[in-house]
Amino acid sequence: MKLLFLFISNIVIITNLFTQSNSDKIKKLVEADYPYLEKLYLHLHQNPELSFYEINTAKRMADELRTLGFEVTEKIGGNGIVGVLKNGAGPTIMVRTDMDALPILEETGLAYASKVKTKDELGAEVSVMHACGHDTHMTSWVGAARNLSKMKSDWKGTLVFVGQPAEERNGGAKAMLDAGLFQKFGKPNYVLALHAAPNVPAGKIGVKSEYSFAFTDFMDITVYGQGGHGAYPHNTIDPVVLASKIIMTLQTIVSREISPLEPAVVTVGSIHGGTKGNIIPNEVKMELTMRCFNDEVRNDIIEKIKRICTGEAMAAGLSEDKYPKMTLKNEYCPSVYNEPQLTARLKTVFQNTIGKDNVMDVPPTMAGEDFSYFGRTAEKIPTCIFWLGAVEPKLLEAAQKGEVPMPGLHTSTFAPVPEPTLKTGSIAMTAAILELLQKK
Repeated sequence: MKLLFLFISNIVIITNLFTQSNSDKIKKLVEADYPYLEKLYLHLHQNPELSFYEINTAKRMADELRTLGFEVTEKIGGNGIVGVLKNGAGPTIMVRTDMDALPILEETGLAYASKVKTKDELGAEVSVMHACGHDTHMTSWVGAARNLSKMKSDWKGTLVFVGQPAEERNGGAKAMLDAGLFQKFGKPNYVLALHAAPNVPAGKIGVKSEYSFAFTDFMDITVYGQGGHGAYPHNTIDPVVLASKIIMTLQTIVSREISPLEPAVVTVGSIHGGTKGNIIPNEVKMELTMRCFNDEVRNDIIEKIKRICTGEAMAAGLSEDKYPKMTLKNEYCPSVYNEPQLTARLKTVFQNTIGKDNVMDVPPTMAGEDFSYFGRTAEKIPTCIFWLGAVEPKLLEAAQKGEVPMPGLHTSTFAPVPEPTLKTGSIAMTAAILELLQKK
């Protein structure tokens, strides 16, 4: 029995030493590589491109992979790129980064702030900024690729590094899958990604098992009426009043028709109607977003919106041909589900690599992420996206005390701290991939 105990103890010690050895190797590689990664990050931050226009960004990501020995294919689902690095028989790990930026004027005051202006798809001139941290995603992605190319003696298998366009428009992931991503480059055993976090201190990682990002839906509603002179409302059916009733009744969907145990959001973010104060218009246009995690809840919300709009129109006395027109926009994206066993496995790896105190359990978010599509194909591949802390710790602490405002994602003042954010992202993603590959 004593000999058996010693034997088992030695196995545990060897396993722990192996984990520590890899952790130390990754950290040394990242430390030595940081000047390169920082320079890359500054370039990406200063040269953002809008969704569906990531031409130069995609080329740069493709070039980064080619220099490391990846076989790169471009123009997959638009501006998507795929790099494949084979290193013997073993699992296939797909790692995704998003590449697009947002039409926002950067107001961070940073010396390297984006000054890019361009034309959007409507021809309007807009400023462009990486206000969602995709520059940190790409840099961490490149950092992991560089690390693994230098550590080929430590793993066996296939790496598939995916540079995805148009995440902000919920179109890139689906476009790449529709273009045959899994069929052309092999079905992966796992798909991984990370996302910059405005509420996690730089140097830390946030993890959430199961649902982590919400369904996102957008709906356009046109409310019709019977216009006329503002002095004679009794001769009209006022679509402004009708739209107002619809908006107020929509608020009861979450508060009274969805279980309190099911998170959900219905927000009317835009309403436009009329031209002058004394003219009752013929129509009002509204734009909505709906958020939840559960497929059934999503379908319920859509049905209830349609029922409320139709019911209010009937109550107003409109004929059926003037009932509100409801159109679901093609910017839908399903909720992200982090496979529990995979997430737990990665959490342990992160704890062993960057320390237990630097790994946080975080709540789900009602924001959307089209990374979800990679786990919703017929293959049902396990996926996990984890949060990369991006905020200077003292600033975050002050913001949590209410002493200063905290810039969030999609704001003009969102400014990730390059160090240690980039180091942590590169280390964590490398460690996660190594954990899932066959050891040599």
